Order: sequence, then structure tokens, then C-alpha cells
Amino acid sequence: MRDIDGDAVAITGASSGIGAATARTLAAAGVDLALGARREDRLADLAAELETEHGVRVEATAVDVTERERVEAFVEGAAEALDGLDGVVVNAGVGLDGDLDSMSIDDYRTMMGVNVDGAFHTARAALPHLRESDGTLVFVASFAGEYPRPGNPVYAASKWWVRGFAHSLEGSVGPDGVAVSVVNPTEVRTEFASEQGASFEEQFDSEDVTDPGAIADGIRFCLSQEGTDTVSELDLYRRDKFSGW
Repeated sequence: MRDIDGDAVAITGASSGIGAATARTLAAAGVDLALGARREDRLADLAAELETEHGVRVEATAVDVTERERVEAFVEGAAEALDGLDGVVVNAGVGLDGDLDSMSIDDYRTMMGVNVDGAFHTARAALPHLRESDGTLVFVASFAGEYPRPGNPVYAASKWWVRGFAHSLEGSVGPDGVAVSVVNPTEVRTEFASEQGASFEEQFDSEDVTDPGAIADGIRFCLSQEGTDTVSELDLYRRDKFSGW
């Protein structure tokens, strides 16, 4: 793997969970960061922490990934502030519980807006900058996007879309020098799902699910590939994940 010290990376959904863990992991490696999320106060605190502890440049911007203009402004601002972008992590996501009969239209649209539209807006804004740097676009997808899931079919479908989009994009932008990676976590002990019911932090003990730092290490691995090599897809599951199948 190459040394990523001095790289510049933008991360969506960076205020908590996998996004915040990724920011900490990359900052410790010397990466300058642009952090985007809806919770501006948390972003500001995280940016101050990383600048103080690691001496890297950190830009924090409030952004809702469902709004195309704000995503474009976030990415353009990140590239300008950090003198280009070597990587973009498409991490913002939401999962709201409900089967097809009980799920509200608002919850459906929320998941599709964040998980699908947000990935599209972020990727499209990022590509011109990644073409210039021969950079890497990392999508955080899900175990649910690889295997049929009886519960929460809309969330699963949104993550199947992310994987399909990412792999198809990989085929179209690879000749331009852009690497595209997909990282698939299983359950991760974060605030995920806190908008509807208990969060994964509340539902699971630490030994029962993956720590967000492990996912962050996987994302760093994707960003660290040397030359023309790339990690197309990386699955990060607990060792006992398939024991009940």
C-alpha cells in the first residue's frame, strides 16, 4: 500500500459512526479532510479534535446529500480548500424499519433520497476532481445489498442499487484512472437507525457487532492502493455472520 500522508479526502455522513471513525483513521495517517453531514455542531467538534490531535487541515460543512446543489457546493469547496481531492467516501446513509405494508411513503422517500440520490449526487460531483488526481471513490454499501433480506426490503434495495451503481461506474471511469471501491459492512455499533427506534449502539453489545473503526480501516485500505490496482469490493463481516444460515 502507498503512504496516504498528505492526501485530501472528502467524507459524507461524517458526524458520527463509520464516517467519524473514518475521519479519525485518515487524520491519524496524515490525510487532510473535508467533512460533510447535517449536524454542523458535531462536525465542528470533530474538525477541532482532528486538527488539534493530528495537525491536518479539516474543512467542516453542513450538507444534506439529498440536495444536489449543496452536495456540489460541498465537493467544490472541499477541492478548493484542500487543493484537490485524492479520495471521496460516499458514506451518508439511513435505515428506517418497516415491511412493505407498514412503511410510510415518507420513510421510503427518506431512504431512497439519502442512500440512492445522495450517492448519485456525491459521485457525480466528485468525478471531475478524481479524474485529475487518479483518485478513489469509495462507496459504503451493506451486507443487505448482497444477500436477500426478508426484513427492511426498501433499505436492502437501496444498498443493492449502490453496489450496482458503483460497479457499473467502475467500468466506465476506470479507463480515466479513477478507482471505485465498495465496502460492505454487516451490523456496526453506531447511531445508525436512531431515527426510528433504538440505535445499533443500543441494540447490540460491542462483542456482537462490528466496531466502526474496523470499517474505517477497510476504507483506508481501499484509498491506499498503489499504482493502477484497486479494491473493487471489500466485505467486512463478523466471523460468526453465517453461522445461523
